[in-house]
Amino acid sequence: MPWRERLVPVRMCRVAVVAPRTRWRAALVAIADAGTVEPQLLPATVTGPATELRDRILRDGRPAPGADQPPAADQLPGADRSGAVLSREEPDLDALSRAGAVGLINGEAEIERVSASALEHHGVRALAGWAPADRIDEMSLRLAPLGGAVVELPTPRGVDPPTVLPAERLGSFRPLVDTYATVPYRNVDPTWFAALAYVVMFGMMFGDVGDGLLIIVGALLLRFTTSPRLAALRAVWAMLAALGVSAVIFGFLYGEFFGPTGVVPVAWLAPLDEPLTLIAAAIAVGAVLLAVSYAIGIVNRWREGGPGLALYAPTGIAGATLFLSLALVTGGIVWSEPALWGAGAILALVGLALSFVGLRMAAEPGAAGIAQAVVELFDTVIRLLANVVSFARLAAFGLTHAALGLVVWDATTALWGGARSVLAILVFVVGRALSFALEALVAGVQALRLEYYELFSRIFVTEGRPFRPWHVPLATSEEDPC
Repeated sequence: MPWRERLVPVRMCRVAVVAPRTRWRAALVAIADAGTVEPQLLPATVTGPATELRDRILRDGRPAPGADQPPAADQLPGADRSGAVLSREEPDLDALSRAGAVGLINGEAEIERVSASALEHHGVRALAGWAPADRIDEMSLRLAPLGGAVVELPTPRGVDPPTVLPAERLGSFRPLVDTYATVPYRNVDPTWFAALAYVVMFGMMFGDVGDGLLIIVGALLLRFTTSPRLAALRAVWAMLAALGVSAVIFGFLYGEFFGPTGVVPVAWLAPLDEPLTLIAAAIAVGAVLLAVSYAIGIVNRWREGGPGLALYAPTGIAGATLFLSLALVTGGIVWSEPALWGAGAILALVGLALSFVGLRMAAEPGAAGIAQAVVELFDTVIRLLANVVSFARLAAFGLTHAALGLVVWDATTALWGGARSVLAILVFVVGRALSFALEALVAGVQALRLEYYELFSRIFVTEGRPFRPWHVPLATSEEDPC
C-alpha cells in the first residue's frame, strides 16, 4: 500500500446493488453475508410477514400459535437485531415459528427492513449504499451468478462518505482517536501521531526504569493470557508495552530505578536537581507536537474546503503563522536576537490579519459580526499561549513522580539496618506500589488530556461518520430447522 494511502481513510464509493426481482432475496443474502456494503435506508415503514411475526414474538414473548414451545429469553432478538441469521433458501415462516427459530425469523425481518429502501423498475431492483472501493469487484463476482452487480455511482455533492480505517493500522492505539472523534473521511488519519505523542508524554511524566519494566511485563502477560476476563484488554497490549518502553528510556535519562536508588546513572538530568531545565524541555516538546498538529490541521482544512479554508482557518495557516511568530519572538528574547523577535512580530501581524478574515467570514454580517470576530481572535491568541504553557505539566508531573520516589527511598534507607530492615522492605514495596498506581493513572490521564485539548483541537474541526456495513451471517445446519 502506498504511504499516502496509509495516512488517510480507506477510499469509499457510492454504489448501487442491482439484481432481478426474482433473485433479489438471494442477492441480499450474499451482500449480508459478506458484510461489505452499508445500505442507505430510507425512512420508510417496514412491513411484511417476517417483521410482523418478529414484532409479535417481541411483544408477547412467544412464537405464533402452533409452536411447540416459546423461545428462551436469550434467543429473543434485541433492539440491535442481535442473533439474526439467514437461510440460503427462503424459509417457511410457519415452520420457523413452530420450531421457535427466532434467529431465522429475525434474519428474514432484516431482509424486509433493507428491501423497503430498494427501488424497482421493469423487474429490476436497486439499493444504494456505500462500500470500500477495493471490494466492489469482489461483490460483483458474488452477484454475477444471480444476474446482479454492484455499480459505482457518483458521490452526491456535499455528502461525505463514511469512514473506515484498516484494522491493522496501529490498532492498539486506535482507541486514542476513536474515543475523541471518528476521523472525517477527507482528513488525515492522525493515529500514528496520536500514538507517538501519547507515548512520549507518558514517558516524560513517568520516567522510571523499574516502573517501566513492570508495565512491559504486564503488557506481555496481557498479550499471552487466556483469561476471558482480560480478552477485551488484550487488544491494547502493544500500547501498554510502548508506554513501558518510553518510561524505561526516560528513566535512564533521569537516572531513576524505582526512585533515585543509584542503580542507573543519570544520563541527562535529575528532575529534582534541574527543574527549570526540565520545564523548558517539556514546553519545547509541546511546541514540536503543536507544530505537527498544525501541519496536519492545514492538510485537513485544505482537503475539507480547499486553499481558502486552509489559509484563513485558525487551525490552518493563519493559526500556524501565529504559532510560528510566538516561537520566533520567544527565541529572540531567549537568545537576545532582535532579528528573530522582529520577524516574529511581523508574522504575528500577518497571522492576526488572516485569522480575523477567517473569523469574520464565519460570523454574522454587520457590526455584531465584527465584534464577534474580534472576541474570537482574542480568545484564539489567549488559548494559543495557554496551550503552549500547558505542556509544562509534563515536567510538573515528572517532578512529582521523582519526588514521591525520593520520599519512599529516603524512608527506606532511614529504616534500613538490623531488625528494622524488614520494615524498610515493607515501606519500599508498599510505597512504590502506591506511587506506581497513582502516578501511572495520573500520567495516563494527563497525557490524554494534552492530546485531546491541545493537539486534537487543531487537527479536527468536524467529526466523521463511522462505516457500518450490513452483516447478517448465514445460519448453520443446527440453526436452520427447514
